[in-house]
Amino acid sequence: MKKKILIIPVVIIIISIFVISQPNNSEDKNKILFHVTLADPDQYNEGVYSSKFELDKGDYSFRFVPNGDSPQILSIELEGEEFQFNEDFKLNGTLHETGISEYYTWDYDGKKIINVPSPQEIFIQINPNGNVMGSISVDIIEN
Repeated sequence: MKKKILIIPVVIIIISIFVISQPNNSEDKNKILFHVTLADPDQYNEGVYSSKFELDKGDYSFRFVPNGDSPQILSIELEGEEFQFNEDFKLNGTLHETGISEYYTWDYDGKKIINVPSPQEIFIQINPNGNVMGSISVDIIEN
């Protein structure tokens, strides 16, 4: 009887160690490969933000954190050796009515999925089209 009582906790510990040691694929998804929060006009050079970063071959998507003061049109250009992407994202506010209150949620409409054909350095330009005062966060995440 004492052996059964000892075996049960040992089995539970072994299973727990096995589960914890397994790779978590959900961590790989949504991995942020590029991030910028633009909230200061000094981050722009002649009204455009630019930077460089590396991407491997694969599928990626844009994720935005906008608000009502964010640029109405956010133009993003990506350029690499074998890759080009241009999109004018348009800010869209959706009204939500709960019966006791009303509020908006904000998102950018446009093509958010990109495919990079090979590993390469990417040059990104983000143009808020004159609205350098409205804050916006832009992420590129792995799909």
